[in-house]
Amino acid sequence: MLRQFQSNGAGPLFDRSEGPAMAYHEFYRDDFRPRDHYLPMWEHIQSAGQQLLAAKARDAQLALHNEGVTFAVYGDDGEGGERVWPFDILPRIITAAEWHQIEAGLAQRVRALNLFLADIYHGQRILKDGVVPPELIYHGKAFRREIMDVDPPHDLYIHIAGIDLVRDEAGHYLVLEDNVRTPSGVSYMIENRILERRILPEFFARYQVRRVEHYPELLLQALRHLSPRGADQAVVVVLTPGVFNSAYFEHSFLAREMGVELAEGRDLVCKNDRVYLKTTHGLQQVDVIYRRVDDDFLDPLVFRADSVLGVAGVIDAWRAGNVALANAPGTGIADDKAVYAYVPDIIRYYLGETPILGSVPTYHMTDHQDRTYVLDNMEKMVIKTVSASGGNGMLMGPASSALQRAEFARRIAADPRHYVAQPVIRISRHVCYLDGELESRHLDLRPFVISGAGIQVVPGGLTRVAMTKGSLVVNASRGGGSKDTWVLAA
Repeated sequence: MLRQFQSNGAGPLFDRSEGPAMAYHEFYRDDFRPRDHYLPMWEHIQSAGQQLLAAKARDAQLALHNEGVTFAVYGDDGEGGERVWPFDILPRIITAAEWHQIEAGLAQRVRALNLFLADIYHGQRILKDGVVPPELIYHGKAFRREIMDVDPPHDLYIHIAGIDLVRDEAGHYLVLEDNVRTPSGVSYMIENRILERRILPEFFARYQVRRVEHYPELLLQALRHLSPRGADQAVVVVLTPGVFNSAYFEHSFLAREMGVELAEGRDLVCKNDRVYLKTTHGLQQVDVIYRRVDDDFLDPLVFRADSVLGVAGVIDAWRAGNVALANAPGTGIADDKAVYAYVPDIIRYYLGETPILGSVPTYHMTDHQDRTYVLDNMEKMVIKTVSASGGNGMLMGPASSALQRAEFARRIAADPRHYVAQPVIRISRHVCYLDGELESRHLDLRPFVISGAGIQVVPGGLTRVAMTKGSLVVNASRGGGSKDTWVLAA
């Protein structure tokens, strides 16, 4: 039996080769004993032994392969391919008390961002009152002047949000990023849970874990709530860029689970400011489009004229109130990483409340003092492109070369509005079962928030894991993996 499974309760599960890292450990207390809510799992790990865990890990990878649960990986050269979704069998556990704070903080944040978007595309009070600099909005690449004064159904812009959370060295939850355009990852959250229940039922027998599998039902209810013809008659479609999109597995998964059509742009047509789905029985009016196509490609008559992924005329139909778009066009300005720094002020301005969840200090490259400090300390910073996602357009300072830092300094000088910087956060760690051993890896959490008749935070989320020892990059497209996330009922 491996030394990691020996034990008197303290056991050297801790991967001591990492040294005395300051990152908070989700599994261990400071004395390297499991935290109270992990004790039942730890007892089972000890009794199961390495051989059984190894068999469970093989079963998990085989199931993912057979069921076609894949994702796209991209290399530094831009080339990539499809790989089986990397899954660690040891779940992350969040106590009911911790989740209560997370849930309240996420609901507060999404509520405020919805009010912010409604204001930005209408009266712009927050700009006139000097809370957010106007130039920050007007120079943002995700701000869409084309949709000014459009009234979306129920004044909702954000229907699905994926908010990235990390824990700092003290164990406090912080919002790292807001994803409110076309957030992805929820299908993997559900697949992780289905797989975990199947291969580790004995783990579940020791805990009361809240459900996540009902997410498609919650999403469908929220989408139907938007229908101009009423929820009962709502015809909903999922709009996908097609099979070559990196998130196509998720698009098809959600359409199947909700029982709605998966459509590409060529499957839809607009007539008289209404959207129709082409079927073998003729045209069928569409009420709600859950679009997984970015703004730029959504409507060639309004945005990029060369787009073949969207639907010509869909923005006019939306403007006329004959179709709902989820998420609404223009939401990207709310998850612009330069706007991120103002979200605590946005919460106070619209809700009159103190932010429940903290934020990471953020430096704006348009500010001379901030820019000078960052350029002098690039090896200690994470530098991000404000409108990029998936770990793209990012410089991880401690892992960068002098040549890479010089290139980013050049880019910042050429376009400072397009970059922000944050200090490196030693995000929390958790035990993972990797290649027959238990080792610690860094991770984050992406919970999903649905806005419909009310705001619902799905109890769990996608825990993303940096599978490489010492790495802080958790994105699957950059080699990261995932864990099932358990929220305890009590």
